[in-house]
Amino acid sequence: MEKKCMLLEPSREEMEGARRATGISPLGEATASHGNFHAVTDPEVPEKASRRTFTADYKLRVLKEAKTCPGSGQLGALLRREGLYSSHLTTWRRQVERGTLQALSAQRRGPKPPKPNPLTKRVAALEKENQHLRHKLKQAEMIIKAQKKIAEILGATDPKNGSRP
Repeated sequence: MEKKCMLLEPSREEMEGARRATGISPLGEATASHGNFHAVTDPEVPEKASRRTFTADYKLRVLKEAKTCPGSGQLGALLRREGLYSSHLTTWRRQVERGTLQALSAQRRGPKPPKPNPLTKRVAALEKENQHLRHKLKQAEMIIKAQKKIAEILGATDPKNGSRP
């Protein structure tokens, strides 16, 4: 993400408050290069936020590091440094206890796509074969009807009992 900078003229109150709180001038070296101006990042929110994903290796590394922290102050410093919440650690610990390695890796959210049925291809092939055989049967029946009519016309068979006269 690229941050845009705008040059603004600092007010006297901003400089004094920051200097009193930190002991450092808020303008720093920017004052020397830009005169009486300092850089401010663009406050505009990005169009779409992206969800963070953590790899299994990262989760295990952070959990291992969290175990070695003797006090809650150091654990808090670890969480701040990594940009995590304590709920992340709780969730990851549960995942490790369950022993599910898949749970440690990032997963897609939302409904899962249905697994393809292995019989679908077989059913489609059988339906196609069935349709082909029906078509052949229909043709055979038409040929038999035509043969009966021709035989009837030629007088080769008696139409009532189907035998020769």
